[in-house]
Amino acid sequence: MNSTTPNSLPGFLRRTIRSVHYEDHEYEDDDDDSDEQEEEGGEEEEEGAGGRKINVLDPVLLNPVSVPVGSPYRTSLIPTGSVQNTTTISTTTSLSLEEELSTKKEDDHQKGEEELGKIVNSTEDSHREVVHDMADLNLEDVEDSVDCKFRLVAKNDVKLLPDTVVTKMDVNDQQAAMAMDPPLDTTTTTTTNSSILVLDKIQKSSLSLEESVSTSPRENITAVAPTVKSVPTKNYKEEQFEKVITCSVVDIEHLKKLAWNGIPSQHRPLAWKILLGYLPTNSSRRSQTLKRKRAEYQDAILQHYDIEDHSRTMQEQETLRQVLVDVPRTAPDVPLFRNDSIRQSLARLLYIWAMRHPASSYVQGINDLATPLIAVFLSESLHGDVLQGKELEELTPEILHNVEADVYWCLTNLLAGIQDHYTQDQPGVQRMVMKLEELVKRIDVNLARHLEETGVQFIQFAFRWMNCLLLREFHLRSVIRLWDTYLSEGNGGFETFHVYVCAAFLCQFSAELQNMQFDELFAFMQNIPTGNWDDGNIEIVLSQAFVLSTLFQGSDAHLTSSNPKQL
Repeated sequence: MNSTTPNSLPGFLRRTIRSVHYEDHEYEDDDDDSDEQEEEGGEEEEEGAGGRKINVLDPVLLNPVSVPVGSPYRTSLIPTGSVQNTTTISTTTSLSLEEELSTKKEDDHQKGEEELGKIVNSTEDSHREVVHDMADLNLEDVEDSVDCKFRLVAKNDVKLLPDTVVTKMDVNDQQAAMAMDPPLDTTTTTTTNSSILVLDKIQKSSLSLEESVSTSPRENITAVAPTVKSVPTKNYKEEQFEKVITCSVVDIEHLKKLAWNGIPSQHRPLAWKILLGYLPTNSSRRSQTLKRKRAEYQDAILQHYDIEDHSRTMQEQETLRQVLVDVPRTAPDVPLFRNDSIRQSLARLLYIWAMRHPASSYVQGINDLATPLIAVFLSESLHGDVLQGKELEELTPEILHNVEADVYWCLTNLLAGIQDHYTQDQPGVQRMVMKLEELVKRIDVNLARHLEETGVQFIQFAFRWMNCLLLREFHLRSVIRLWDTYLSEGNGGFETFHVYVCAAFLCQFSAELQNMQFDELFAFMQNIPTGNWDDGNIEIVLSQAFVLSTLFQGSDAHLTSSNPKQL
């Protein structure tokens, strides 16, 4: 059997002929129509496969593409006879190929319109929901920012790529992009065109949605990136302080050891109250103690301050007058102490202290000692720079009263250790000045000799250092850091250790002082340039003072030696 297929036949006939299996025998030429064509045409014939004669010069066969589906030329080329696994080919197709393609295109277009309608309806519903939600939107409660970008989810068999975002792309750009990958057949082209129409209308719907959101009542809402509040990291000192200060019973010795190198600002109010003996180390008793102490101070106000002037004695009236004169002079360069509420609280607590301590009464300098306490205790209720006093108006009268009571009791405990500094003739201050002079003669002989030669006496500049505890020589921030160490030294911090601090402070300017004469030297000592000092400079002085205390504290014979040059 000749199994070859003429190359001139149409492609679909060649594939059909190959798929049909013929039996190994000769086929009879019983096609009458072919014989009639052969006789009438008188054209050359050639024996085809299976013995069938085919007119190879037939123009229809030479141009098989133009042969219609139902043409007899197509069926005449298919051999007949006994065939195993017979395949039937319909020769009476009702529609032409062009009609099939046209019908399929119309079906695809109709299906695309239905899909488009569903997507547009879904987009409009989403639009209404978004506008409704935007009316009650609170940006502070939203984790992600509102950026007015909406992801359109394809439904009803309109399949897009995962996480596809419909952007503002021009339709021509989309068509140009699709032209990069031409369709394989007519069906693909139709689907692609429908997709372009769908995307085009989705873009228009998305644009109208964005315009509606931008013109909604919340038109001032802008895209705000979510603010991530960073948790501040704690250094080693802060971690150690937190462990000690938050214990149910604070280890006072451990607290003093940590406080010597400075107390973190967030722990300073509580630490000072404990170190000054105002609050107990047992945390369960603190609230009761505060309540009792503050109530007691309120009673003292009613007893001593909120009374008529004619009920006061002449001495009490003089004390009150002196207090009211000194309060406006207290820390005049600090805005906090120019506030009327703070000045009133300061005057009240100073007068009450004087009334309850008649042995010393009020002495100039005590007003300065209250300023660090007020600043530190206010920091519990104020944020930012307390010394600027910008948030004082936000404090309630109750908070101010509690701060005033706490300052009063802590100042009382502080002055209890140095009370002879403020009694008649102030013997404690004179004692500290003498110790300072002896100490400078031991550690800086040249400076001591120069001061003596120029006629400057220690009592002329050091008396204020001892009476006001260097509060007028340093900025209040530096004094607060200085007091951290004083409080950690215990009862001798504001007297014994303060002398060593004053000696180390004076020796910082030894070279400059030795080149000055009386007038210049005396003016310099009244206004020592420490305006640019920070905690680092204070800690240097404290370190030197610690070395001096280690060498000379408890060794009075060294200080009273008649021949200091031999040491």
